[in-house]
Amino acid sequence: MSRPLSWRSELRRQLGRRRTLWVVGIVLVLPLIFVAAFSLDDDPGRPGDPGVRLVDLATSGGPNFTTFAFLVSAELLLFIVAALFAGDPVPAEASWSSLRYLLTAPVTRARLLTSKLVIGFVSTAVLVVVLPLWALAVGTIAYGPEPFTILGGGELPWGEWLPRMAVAVGYVLVMVAPIGAFAFWIGVRSQTPLAAVGGALMLLIVAGILDSIDALGDWRKALPGHYSRAWLDLLVSGPVDWTDLRHGVLWAVLYAVLFVALGYRRFRRQDILS
Repeated sequence: MSRPLSWRSELRRQLGRRRTLWVVGIVLVLPLIFVAAFSLDDDPGRPGDPGVRLVDLATSGGPNFTTFAFLVSAELLLFIVAALFAGDPVPAEASWSSLRYLLTAPVTRARLLTSKLVIGFVSTAVLVVVLPLWALAVGTIAYGPEPFTILGGGELPWGEWLPRMAVAVGYVLVMVAPIGAFAFWIGVRSQTPLAAVGGALMLLIVAGILDSIDALGDWRKALPGHYSRAWLDLLVSGPVDWTDLRHGVLWAVLYAVLFVALGYRRFRRQDILS
């Protein structure tokens, strides 16, 4: 029998939650919904056409469909997943009045937080990876294994697209980490699941609004999510410009470490009443 605060025990609790099953179901159904929606369109775009968008080329083959599905999901869905898995576990225990019981075990508070935080981020990482893999399988079956079609014209063969897409998946995982870390901090402070997830999404929305204000100039680069689309720079012909990707990773790591540290600091000092 596993210990109450072991990673295996926490993983079992995570997998047994109904909201986890709902999130997994949404991730698996989403590519199928896209295929059904695209079946209604009989006028797909052509690479090189003025105003052509990635959605217009989504039916060009499995790689294009995967890229589109991942782009749409990375706009909001994956941020929600990170906020839910990282921010919900601690306040959920408080709402069930089981947090004090868990802390009666002969372990430190830091271990309880670490167990929940690690499983939360691992669960997020699994879904961030599963989504493009599943979309690739669905897209290849539906639209064939043609190479990735670049918006401005040209193609990326599978041998180039696959490693670049793998880097893009890792990059998006880093991008969602600050939102998950912020939800973790809010959840520790408020002990309310809705406040944790809602607060993280509010941060994302406000940051997006501020990012659209040109008057802020270079200050916008410090906002969470400013570089969230930088991974698209990987899917171009020729050498990759890594500037925005590096900046995005550095800002994301800074925010994630800051919010996680604040969460640990708060939880170590507060009284647990539920």
